[in-house]
Amino acid sequence: MPSFAESRNIAPPRVEKRPASKEFHRKTLRDDYGWLRATNWREALQDPDVLPTEIRAALDAENAYTQAVLKPLAPLAELLEEELAGRIDETDSDPPARDGDWLYYNRYREAGQHQLVCRKAPGGDEILLLDGDLCAEGLDYFSLGETLHSPDHRFLAWSRDERGSELHKISWRDLATGADGADMVENTDGTIVWTCDSKAFLYTRLDDDFRTSAICLHRIGEDPANDLVLFEESDPALFVHLRGARSRRHAIVNLSDHDCSESWLIDLQHPEAPPRQILPRRPGLVYDVEPSLTRLYMRTNADGAFDFKILSIGLDELDSGNWREEAPHRAGKVIFNATVFADHLVWLEREACRPRLVAKPEGGEPFAVEFDAPVLHLRLERNFDFFEPVARVTFSTPIDPDETYDIDLRSRKRKLVKKKRIPSGHDPSRYETRLDWATAPDGEKIPLALVWRKDRSEKPGPVLLYGYGAYGVALPDRFDENILSLIDRGFVHATAHVRGGGELGDRWKQAGKLREKPNTFSDYLACARHLCALGLTAPGKIVAEGGSAGGMLMGAVANIAPELFGGILAEVPFVDVLNTICDDTLPLTPVEWQEWGDPLRDPAIFELIRAYSPYDNVRAQTYPPMLIEAGLTDPRVTYWEPAKWAQKLRDVMTGGGPILLKTNMDAGHSGAAGRYDELEDIAWRYAFAIEAVK
Repeated sequence: MPSFAESRNIAPPRVEKRPASKEFHRKTLRDDYGWLRATNWREALQDPDVLPTEIRAALDAENAYTQAVLKPLAPLAELLEEELAGRIDETDSDPPARDGDWLYYNRYREAGQHQLVCRKAPGGDEILLLDGDLCAEGLDYFSLGETLHSPDHRFLAWSRDERGSELHKISWRDLATGADGADMVENTDGTIVWTCDSKAFLYTRLDDDFRTSAICLHRIGEDPANDLVLFEESDPALFVHLRGARSRRHAIVNLSDHDCSESWLIDLQHPEAPPRQILPRRPGLVYDVEPSLTRLYMRTNADGAFDFKILSIGLDELDSGNWREEAPHRAGKVIFNATVFADHLVWLEREACRPRLVAKPEGGEPFAVEFDAPVLHLRLERNFDFFEPVARVTFSTPIDPDETYDIDLRSRKRKLVKKKRIPSGHDPSRYETRLDWATAPDGEKIPLALVWRKDRSEKPGPVLLYGYGAYGVALPDRFDENILSLIDRGFVHATAHVRGGGELGDRWKQAGKLREKPNTFSDYLACARHLCALGLTAPGKIVAEGGSAGGMLMGAVANIAPELFGGILAEVPFVDVLNTICDDTLPLTPVEWQEWGDPLRDPAIFELIRAYSPYDNVRAQTYPPMLIEAGLTDPRVTYWEPAKWAQKLRDVMTGGGPILLKTNMDAGHSGAAGRYDELEDIAWRYAFAIEAVK
């Protein structure tokens, strides 16, 4: 019996067509479902209750239809959710990080959804600083943002998102009394940096279009309306980012789009002094900085270092131009993260998809800290102690759970401080992982990370093929305990490291953006066909998965080669590309022109995007079953994009499906925030995937 055969007896909701059109470059864009975009969408992101009644009714009808179609899968989804929950360490805790006389860490309580922020003196009893579960009580959505104690350990500043719209509130808590101050700061991105005197903190303010626009200073106990603006950027095409230096003497402001960047330093001893610019921005120049107490370190692509190099200069001679090379540029070996200690520079680099940790003592030679595995992931963790040269790093592979090590950079010895526990059990020896390479139509070799059970008997069998391919993001080949529920049922899990991502450095990123964007789609399809050629799977047995910009990938490949896929999982998919990138009033559009091109001013870019935009290229053909997910308060991929796409698919397709739209009416881009609530969504996705290729 074909998958989802019963769904043929359930009629999908019908949404009224209201034809509208716009003209660009003497070309007309017709949109039958544009009315699903609420005129008050900005207000609805902050308060979903103000969404117009007819739009809410349309989304509710879609949710009811999806629930009805998936109802026969409820027993499987419940079983999957139990399995997923069984792999969660209910009382999971971070390894403590020392700061002065205190050890700080976050943990969960049994059955808790949100983290608890804690500290204790060495050998002392735990002190609960903030209870995430308590903060979430009575709220439909709650996501704990950043939590950061003040340098004198008297206060805790903490941020949270209570809508899913990524508009964070920041409060400060007196740790002696446990009470929050009345002076709460709103409309921020949640980032917090304390001043050296512990009397104020810096934060990033969002404007009315949900764009980061300014860095402000809030003094403890004062009215936020009087907060001082320390830095402001008027160009809507630039992101404004804030972070604290590890030395805690400076705050770093970084401005960036997808083509250039610029950094400024704010002295946290004198925060009201004018910020200090490092290098002025110019097209193509990308850099970020990290100051120690005496020197400034810069990771940059300057002078043709497209895979980045690291330079340094004395903080008292920034205007001299006397930069010293610390780590040279080597093509194909991309430096993607760097930090400093008082007497050591540490960075992560990646070559042929394999990361490694490199450290360099002041005045000495660099050395590598290797982790042996055919496919692996490394992540630098927070370490408060600037003067103690101990780097904390987490290592995992697709089959080996996270192991967190403290690496003494002087002795080069490593100490295991935590190993992720899987309560229901996990034996890595039952699984196998490898990095394979598919060949794209133009001959380019595409990395493909694979995981499967050694006793997998069905060949060709089902595959879940995940892809993203945008913004230079390198998908991590890390351990994900959730996918074991598919792998244990005979699936191969594959990650396609397609062009547009950063797995092979800047060349890889540039080869999948702007005019080269179609490479992302052909690379993904090459990976799907390669898996078939290996005999691991066959057309119709592949479930494609991607979210956000990866959702654009899902929409594109569904239009180009629907016969390859048994099902498609598209999470918050960016599919109405042309309409969105032609609308400069939307939160991200001006910034996105550097990634996709500017179709408003460039007719060639308009035609290119028009040729691949998933919504604009739905055609009369058979489409595989699709589960499309959206978030009502999502400021990145607004809810109407997936809603419009689902309607057009049903309207134009000649067979296949079902096309299922599931909108989370209480969440945004990241979906459910609680760790157990998230499992319910994953369980339904996996149930859909299993049914789609059975």
